[in-house]
Amino acid sequence: MAIDTQTTITGPHTAAPQQDRLTGRAKLVLFVLCAAQFMVALDFSVLNVALPALGKDLGLSQSALQWAVTAFALPSGGFLLLFGRIADLFGRKKLFLTGLALFGTASLLATLAWDPASFLTGRALQGLGAAVIVPTGMSLLTTTFPEGPLRDKALGISGTLLSLGYTTGMVLGGVMTDTLGWRSTMGLLVLFAVIVLMLAPGLLPESRTPQRPRLDVPGAVTVTGGLLAVIYALSTAAQRGFGGADVWGTLIVGLALLVAFVIVESKASAPLVSLPMLKRRTVAWGNLGGLVTFSMMSAVIFVLTLYLQETLGLSSFETGLIFGIQGVASAVAGAYAARFIGRFGARRVLVGSLLGQGVFIAALLGLGSESGALLATVAVSLASMCHLGAIISYGVTVTSGVPNEEQGLATGLVTTTQQVGLTVGIPLLGVLATTQASLFDGVRTVLAIDAAIVVAAAALIGLGLRKRA
Repeated sequence: MAIDTQTTITGPHTAAPQQDRLTGRAKLVLFVLCAAQFMVALDFSVLNVALPALGKDLGLSQSALQWAVTAFALPSGGFLLLFGRIADLFGRKKLFLTGLALFGTASLLATLAWDPASFLTGRALQGLGAAVIVPTGMSLLTTTFPEGPLRDKALGISGTLLSLGYTTGMVLGGVMTDTLGWRSTMGLLVLFAVIVLMLAPGLLPESRTPQRPRLDVPGAVTVTGGLLAVIYALSTAAQRGFGGADVWGTLIVGLALLVAFVIVESKASAPLVSLPMLKRRTVAWGNLGGLVTFSMMSAVIFVLTLYLQETLGLSSFETGLIFGIQGVASAVAGAYAARFIGRFGARRVLVGSLLGQGVFIAALLGLGSESGALLATVAVSLASMCHLGAIISYGVTVTSGVPNEEQGLATGLVTTTQQVGLTVGIPLLGVLATTQASLFDGVRTVLAIDAAIVVAAAALIGLGLRKRA
C-alpha cells in the first residue's frame, strides 16, 4: 500500500501520484518506522562503553564480555532473511508489532538481569526481536511510500537516523553509565519499544503478498544456519583472532551451508530468495556497495577509537565528542542525500559516495603518533557524510523496480548486507591493528587497506551499474 501526499491510500495495483511532499499522517508513519530502526541501531552501540561496569556487576569475566555483543549479533543477523520472507507471506505489520513486543520484553529482562545467564538470554531475545523489526520495518517503509521522490526522502531520513543511532549510542552509553549505571542503557530501549508499540497499531497499514505460497523450509534452515555460523566465527575472531580451530571450523561450516542454500534455492518451487532477483545488476552491485561501506566504515571507527585513546591518550568523553561531531555531519548529509539522488540518480550517488569515503579515509594516513585529533575529527566526519550517502543510495538502488510482493525479500537482503557488513569489518581488518608491534603502525596499515578496498569497490560498482546500450 502507498500513502500519497494528500489523503489517499493506494493499493498495490493503483498508480500513486509522484508527489514529493509528506502529509502529516505520512510523517507520523515515517516517524514510527524510523524510531524503531533508530532503537535497534542504538542497541548495537549503547552497551559498548558500559561493558566493563556490566561485567563487574554481573560477574562476567573479561573474556566472556564478548558474549554481550555476540549474543545479540547472532540472531539479529542470522534470522533477517527468514523473517523478511515470513513478513511478505503472513503480514508485515503483524510481524513488526510482534518484533517490537519481543524486543521490549527482552530489553526489560536485560535491564533487570540478576546473573550472566539472564542478561545473555535478554540480549539474545533482543537480537531475535531486532531480526524481526529491521526487515519488516524496512519493507513497510518501501511498500508504504511509492517509488520515486517520496521513497527516496523516506529512505534518506531512515538512513540518517540509522547512522545517528550508532553514533548516539557511543556517546550516550558513556554518559548514562557514569551517571545512572549500565542498566539505564537497557532501560532506555524498553522506553523506546513501549512508545513505538503504542503508536504503531493505529498508524501502520497492513501489507502482504496477494498469494501465500508455502515457506521454503530447506532454504530457511540452510541460510539461517549459514549466517549464524559465519557471524559467530567472525565475532569470535574479532576477540581472539583467526588462530582458533573453532573459528575456522565454524566459518567453513557456515560457508558450506550458504553454498548449499544457493543449490537449494535453484531447485525450490517457492524459494526463500529468488535467484533471478540476485542476478539483477541493481540488486547484486547495490548490495556489494552496502557491504563495502558498512564493513569498511566499522573498521575505521574501531581503529580510530584505539588510536584516539591508546595513542593520543584522549578520554572516553573526548573520544565520544569526536564521534558526536561525526554524527552531526552524517545528519547533515542525510538531509541532502535524497535531493542528490533525485538529481543525479541513486547509482551515481552510490559510486560517488563510496569514492569520497575512500578518499577521506586515505586522508587519515596523515595522523601523527603525538597529534592528529583535529585531522581525525574532520576526515572521519567527511568520510561519514559520504558513508551516509552510500547507505541511502544503496537502499534505493536495491529496492527500486522491485514489485511490492517481493519488497520484504529485497529489504531483507539490504538489511542482511548491513548486519553482515557491520560484523565482518572489525575481524577482517581490526585485528591487524592490534597484532602488530606498534598500534600506531597497525592503525595506519588498516586505514591504507580500508581506503584501497573502498576506492576499488567504487570503480567496480561504477562499471557494474553502467547503463548498457
